Amino acid sequence: MAENYEYDVLVIGAGPGGYVAAIRAAQLGLKTACAESRASLGGTCLNVGCIPSKALLHGSELFEEANDGHFATWGITAKPKLDLSRMLEEKTKAVDELTGGIEFLFKKNKVTWLKGHAAFEDAHSVTVGDKTVTAKDIVIATGSSVTPLPGVEVDNEGGRIVDSTGALDFSEVPEHLVVIGGGVIGLELGSVWRRLGAKVTVVEYLPQILPGMDEEVRKEANKIFKKQGLEWKLDSKVTGAKVDGKSVELTVEPADGGDAETLSASHVLVSIGRRPNTDGLALDKAGLQVNNRGQIEIAHDFRTKIDNIWAIGDVVPGPMLAHKAEDEGIAVAENIAGQTGIVNHEVIPTVVYTAPEIAGVGLTQEQAIEEAGGDKKAIKVGKFPMMANSRAKANRDTDGFVKVIADAETDRVLGVWMINTLAGTMIAQAAQAMEFGATSEDIAYTCHAHPTHAEAFKEAAMAVTGKPIHI
Repeated sequence: MAENYEYDVLVIGAGPGGYVAAIRAAQLGLKTACAESRASLGGTCLNVGCIPSKALLHGSELFEEANDGHFATWGITAKPKLDLSRMLEEKTKAVDELTGGIEFLFKKNKVTWLKGHAAFEDAHSVTVGDKTVTAKDIVIATGSSVTPLPGVEVDNEGGRIVDSTGALDFSEVPEHLVVIGGGVIGLELGSVWRRLGAKVTVVEYLPQILPGMDEEVRKEANKIFKKQGLEWKLDSKVTGAKVDGKSVELTVEPADGGDAETLSASHVLVSIGRRPNTDGLALDKAGLQVNNRGQIEIAHDFRTKIDNIWAIGDVVPGPMLAHKAEDEGIAVAENIAGQTGIVNHEVIPTVVYTAPEIAGVGLTQEQAIEEAGGDKKAIKVGKFPMMANSRAKANRDTDGFVKVIADAETDRVLGVWMINTLAGTMIAQAAQAMEFGATSEDIAYTCHAHPTHAEAFKEAAMAVTGKPIHI
């Protein structure tokens, strides 16, 4: 380390990208510090995002299974009583265990946690709280926050209109929850409260839910969730909201314009996306600016236009996913250490943790055709329904399908999309296969254990060349 710097590496932000980058840099022998303004490590994901939402998804699934759900299918009679405060306590316990685990890993790897908000003084100096520290290399990993909706004021402190953070801590099950936004977060949290007894209406600006996903998957998800009780208002936008005692009056208009209508709710969840956290960093003092989307532009090695400043995760272009940030955290630390850190951004899986789960990796069918210049014959598609999968059939849980998209000439897999109970776990096999450049034939001729849900992936690969066995 150059003597005039206190640290080899300073990471700003301790979310999935930042804390991983800090630990990896320390493992590589670099004197490392990580600045974080939260009272606990882990960022949005561990504190008010991925982890607490999955805890509530699991708890609510158990409640629904017992309460007129899957238990009854198997002849199990139960009369469950919901103790919401107990469920929320268990969610908090899971969060505390994991954030505490990161603090332990920092101590184990000798990463210094600098507590406080960080802002640049120059390219090598950062003020954290009331002190200034210097570092040879600095990694910006400040994540993202919820995007506000004009005319709809969020109040997470016991208010009727909340964002994803507030929706994790309702003190009561909403009578009628309106979710503004039909994306991943809105559907996951909407699913939680529907299972626990709320009426849920989803208002989505686009004609279909789950923007950016494969069209067949979007349509199937719409159908399944509607059957479960979610109500849709598609092609619609919320232009205002007024709290009146224990109710909220929403003004809803057609997306393309038209007459407004009023929608009444007991609670509202605003979930229209996220935006990079770059305000307050004083990037200009370091010679940096953001693009028109508020992101920091980087080269393929995660280096910004300032040689010693790097950026990863939600503050840079690309999908805002915790696992993407984690991989980038490892790669950027290796690059700083003089090694070769690479992330294949063409193979980043995405998962919606509803029931059933939805997952995809690579290109959608629509994107594959577009990249082929609109030539539909340039790709081959294999699809296998879970209804024909022996394990799903035995479990009496047959919603969904698996879909494999391959290049018509080379047979190389371009994308895999699926909707089924175990999609979030199954997609890992698809991602690994694609990372190694697998063809659909490679997957089709790989022996899969029987009976498993994963056999549906094998049969979808077989279907690419028109030879599945069980349909």
